[in-house]
Amino acid sequence: MSRTIKQATALGLAIVLGTALAGCSLLPKEEDALKPPLVKPAQENYSTVKAEKGTIVKSINGSGTFESILTDVAQFTGQGGRIDKIPVKAGDKVKKGDVLVQLILDGLDIQVKEQQLALEKAKYAYRQARNGDEQVLRIAGLQMEIEQTKYDRLSKQLNSKQLVSNIDGEVVFAESLKEGDYVEAYQTLVTVADPSKLRVAIRVDNANDIREVEVGVAADITLNQDKVVGRVVQTPSSSPTTLNKDLAEKYAKTLFIEVPKLPKDTKIGSMADVKIITQQRDQVIKIPRSGLRSYLGRNFVRVLEDGKRLREIDVEPGLVGATEVEIIKGLDEGQTIVLQ
Repeated sequence: MSRTIKQATALGLAIVLGTALAGCSLLPKEEDALKPPLVKPAQENYSTVKAEKGTIVKSINGSGTFESILTDVAQFTGQGGRIDKIPVKAGDKVKKGDVLVQLILDGLDIQVKEQQLALEKAKYAYRQARNGDEQVLRIAGLQMEIEQTKYDRLSKQLNSKQLVSNIDGEVVFAESLKEGDYVEAYQTLVTVADPSKLRVAIRVDNANDIREVEVGVAADITLNQDKVVGRVVQTPSSSPTTLNKDLAEKYAKTLFIEVPKLPKDTKIGSMADVKIITQQRDQVIKIPRSGLRSYLGRNFVRVLEDGKRLREIDVEPGLVGATEVEIIKGLDEGQTIVLQ
């Protein structure tokens, strides 16, 4: 190839390359990628409260029932029998001696009358014999004693077939039975209570809830916005010993409170609000219970400092009330506590 041809070829390539490069400059220029906007992190909102000094109390709050101090329980002690009738019902007023329960007599009342007649005849014969032979008098006397013993035994048997009230009062319970039903010995059939002598009974499910209460402690009683102060007179630890299983179970979970002046419109069965303070401490550092945190035996609080910085502080809790807890050590008055 001649020198002239080589020069021509090189010039052609240069022209083609220049054209290609010029064509590239005609394409639209790519825009730079937009940077993501800066998002300000959301500030977490905390529910906080100031640690403060004040009084903290531990108390028992519940509902109590007014019940009679004096009650009479009607039950057969010797043996049971078949019911004839229970002539009373709950709410009835009764007097001492009124019949509460009557068993079927099976002709026993007639037997008593017949024996009463035999006794009267024996007494008459004895009086007649006093004017005659000494031996006849002695025989008549023995006969009279025999008839008297028979009458006493039948009368006792007749009396055992019915139960009467031993007090004046109100029937607060009467078993629902019909004629012919059999009742066992020591089965409670009727309960009579004296409505003029009342006390408050507050019963709990767990005996540990009232174990700190002592006899003599004051109790605030509220009935229909009428407030009175009573005194605890019996606790589970001071309750009397009894062989009655139901009564023993009641005593184990019940506080009894005597009220010197009954609230207005009080009656047997009235429900009242009861508050008994078991412990109280004044001028102590306290926070809401939701501010105290516990984990693996560690007690601590979270404190908010400068409105943004959280710090955990170990504390020693003290008296725990219904909504607040005492902090004995680790916290100062005025510190901001983060609640859970």
